[in-house]
Parts: sequence; C-alpha cells; structure tokens
Amino acid sequence: MHASDDPLVTEVGVFVAFEGGEGSGKSTQSRLLAQWLESLGHPVVLTREPGGTGVGSLLRSILLDPATGDLSPRTEALIYAADKAEHVDTMILPALADGSVVITDRYVDSTLAYQGAGRALHVAELEPLARWATADLRPHLTVVLDIDPRTGLSRAGAPDRIEGEPVEFHDRVRRHFLDLADADPDHYVVLDAGEDPETIHARVRAAVEPWLPQARGGAA
Repeated sequence: MHASDDPLVTEVGVFVAFEGGEGSGKSTQSRLLAQWLESLGHPVVLTREPGGTGVGSLLRSILLDPATGDLSPRTEALIYAADKAEHVDTMILPALADGSVVITDRYVDSTLAYQGAGRALHVAELEPLARWATADLRPHLTVVLDIDPRTGLSRAGAPDRIEGEPVEFHDRVRRHFLDLADADPDHYVVLDAGEDPETIHARVRAAVEPWLPQARGGAA
C-alpha cells in the first residue's frame, strides 16, 4: 500500500524516503529537497528514523549509542519497529492527511537492509513486522543514495553503534538496498552518492517532481 492508497489519508500528500548506507548524504539531500519544495510553496515535513518523534529520540539513543553494547538482533529489530509505529501514527499519517510532502531520512528499507541483510535475520520474517508497524504505508518514491561502504564510512566521524560494524556488514546492507530498488523500479531511483551534492540534488528534484501533481490528484 503506497501513501495514496491509505484509507486513513483523506487528502494525500507526497511521501518520499531517502535510503542508503553510512555517509551517503541522506541528511544533506533530505534538507536540500525540503528547501526546494518549500520555495515552491509546498508544505513540508522533514523527519528521520529513528528519532523523528519524542519517543523515537529515546529509542534512537538506545539503538545508536555505543554504550548500549550488543543487542540481540531480534531486540534491535523490535526497537526499530516500535520507532516506526510511533513515527507513522503520530507524524507521517497526519502530515499526509494535511496534504504535506513528507520527507524521511530512512524508513522500512533500512530495517530490511540493516537488521535483515546486515544482521542476517530472515527478511521474510522481518518484513511483515516492519509492514505491520507502519500500517503497510509505503513511500511514493524512495531515493537510494548508493555508495561504497569504505568511502561512506570514511566520511563519518566517531562511529555510532551501527557505523562501527565490520565493513562486510555494510556491504550486505548496500546490496540489499540495490536489490529492493531493482525489484520495484516504479517507486525507486538509485543515485550515485559519489557525485557532488548539487548534482545529486538536481537528480533528486527530477525524480520527485513528477510525483507532486500525481500524488495530490490521488494517483500513485
């Protein structure tokens, strides 16, 4: 179910997710897209996972703080699912109902890539949990910023709990993002995160722009 199919959304906005590995520039591109859309007069909600809500901020500190130490992969996945449930119910769905453009830095695909492929949980078991937590709400468009993990990790400062995983973990994550995009080309675009930010931003604008009138008119 994509955003425009949700019976709870009475006036459908546009739902865009940015996905990709560490150091891929998701936060920068999310911010640039939000600024561009606001300049066009669109109401915009810019958010992130984990941590887009008050509860989510508390969960984010548990998930990313190196002081947390090792978590059972299933425990980690359930905490991420809790963050997503709160995020969708209290922020994303209300914003879409108001006709806003919602831009999220990470969404369900990150759970499937990091806790599924990265942690080697069975994605077939994990995906129903993530979809249930988000009421099966899916973005109109997911932008995957693709980068070699060795390059991306070199851009980071002090690593958080996830960034500190071995590079093989991040290789598995990258492959899964690309597999997800290959499986649904109508709702994904893969961009080279190694290009300069303004070039990437222009490509993001080109990918998002066709969705604006379609989504507002109720088609996706």
